[in-house]
Amino acid sequence: MPEFGTFDTLTPEVIFTAAEEAFNCRFSGVLLPLPSYINRVYEMESADRERFIIKFYRPGRWSRAALLEEHVFTLEAREAEIPVIAPLRLANGSTLGTAPDGTFFGAFPKRWGRGLEPESDAPVWRRLGALIGRLHTVGAARAAKHRIRLDPRGNTLNEVAHLLSCGVASERVLPALTSTLKRLLAALAERYRPGETIRLHGDCHKGNILERPGEGLMLIDFDDMLSGPPVQDLWLLLPGPVEECAFELGELLAGYGSIRNFDRFSLDQIELLRAMRMIYFLDWCAKQRSDSGFAERYPDWGTDSFWRAEIAALENQLAVIAES
Repeated sequence: MPEFGTFDTLTPEVIFTAAEEAFNCRFSGVLLPLPSYINRVYEMESADRERFIIKFYRPGRWSRAALLEEHVFTLEAREAEIPVIAPLRLANGSTLGTAPDGTFFGAFPKRWGRGLEPESDAPVWRRLGALIGRLHTVGAARAAKHRIRLDPRGNTLNEVAHLLSCGVASERVLPALTSTLKRLLAALAERYRPGETIRLHGDCHKGNILERPGEGLMLIDFDDMLSGPPVQDLWLLLPGPVEECAFELGELLAGYGSIRNFDRFSLDQIELLRAMRMIYFLDWCAKQRSDSGFAERYPDWGTDSFWRAEIAALENQLAVIAES
């Protein structure tokens, strides 16, 4: 499996050229970096003072077809009057541009909002459930052919193979890591029963939901869009383990159920999905460890002590799965 690329060639000159060709107009000198690690995201201003958010996608992560599927999903959601930030049409008629250095990018309108803090507010949890239900109604309308499909026998198997072969773990910890991951893979393959599989947000935690005063909730950042069971977009919203979040889960499902049917048997899949996400994140880091900012962000990543802690966490999750 390929490693992710870097942004070494994405200079300010390349960025401004890409933006000006995309909108067929001049841009001012405003170039404000916004928080994002996997991609490079900037606030920019055209000569007539209109502000845009320009996202340059991590090279090697998604194909052009996969990025367009993300854009189509958000555009369809917007057409269904679901509050999302959809990409803008560029001068070439597409929503996806290619910078002079070959990096794919998209442009988005600037939107304000504050982070969501639902706490124990029942109406907010119900609103969240209804919002996800509306998104899933759109997500179920067509398939995504070029995005990840959650399956331990597919994407998770490939992630484990890459982790164990790319040299991120020393010989001192590799045998234990190999044993743990293979036993976890076996448990996942035996127990995973996704049921309905649709297009999902994929990374639907509260950090990707804005509260817009006077407007309500807005879903942002579909960068991790994938196909999988609807429960994937619900369990990530919970503030803790499922057994400690009966109230929040009940309100989420009440809101969701007001829009579309939910398969309650799929709640049994949550701990399997959590394990798959743990593996996915480890592989996600392994693929971009050569990035210039990675070591600063994750200074202990890949050390023996790091892997011992991760092995213990994976073993604990394996025990949770066995007990469930």
